[in-house]
Amino acid sequence: MAQAKTSRTRTATKAADAPTPRAGAVVGYARTSTAEQEAGLAGQERELRAAGCGKVFSEQVSSAGKRPQLEAALDYLREGDVLMVTRPDRLARSVADLLGIVATLDARNVALHVMSMGRSTLDTGSPTGRMMLTMLGAVAEFERALMLERQREGIAKAKGEGRYKGRKPTARARAGDVRRLHAEGVRPTEIAKRLGIGRASVYRVLQAKPGP
Repeated sequence: MAQAKTSRTRTATKAADAPTPRAGAVVGYARTSTAEQEAGLAGQERELRAAGCGKVFSEQVSSAGKRPQLEAALDYLREGDVLMVTRPDRLARSVADLLGIVATLDARNVALHVMSMGRSTLDTGSPTGRMMLTMLGAVAEFERALMLERQREGIAKAKGEGRYKGRKPTARARAGDVRRLHAEGVRPTEIAKRLGIGRASVYRVLQAKPGP
């Protein structure tokens, strides 16, 4: 009887020591820029924990720089988990960046929950959230189309006014001209000036072996 009791005790102890299943974990990510106060970061952390995040990754870095804690959070997440942030700009640099992160999460069956989207919330695990995400994607595509249209119009206008010269020729494209001028006794500095390329590029062409 005593042996059975001891066996049950050991079994219970092993069960207590076993790692808690991670499925369905809510993971938070908080970020402020280097120009913002640390109080803002602490405030995000409090909001995320109050919303149910069991683990929060946080950092104070510029959105344009590397974000090691975001990478760590993405690496930590598992299938069925939820990544939560307070605002979209805390997570992504742009709509395109946000969509890219969501695509990464989708591939691993991880949902994204943004606590504040104006007066709404974005939860990619819900039908409404997916609809909002689709709208964001459409907006991003529309903005890109407008940008390309403005770029084409600017080029057409510059061509009409005789101001458009296109891209500057690369040194590789002008390698034959570089060698010809050099054979004629023109110095590298003058070659660079005549062809509109850098002097260092001229030296690289002259030092490289001519192609077949």
